[in-house]
Amino acid sequence: MWLLIILGGGILVVIIGPINISGFGDFDLIINSGIKAIIAVTLVIIWILILSKLKNWIFRKEIKS
Repeated sequence: MWLLIILGGGILVVIIGPINISGFGDFDLIINSGIKAIIAVTLVIIWILILSKLKNWIFRKEIKS
């Protein structure tokens, strides 16, 4: 499970890091940061839900056996 958590962090860095939005003048940095933050929080929530489901599946499998 720790490997999945570290892998998720690496995916976030690889996907979100290169995103660059321009054309808004002085607000480029704020808009870039805001979009990256929204994407990162959304992906983290999805990743937590996936890991939670995986954990529950593993524990149920162990309890049954």
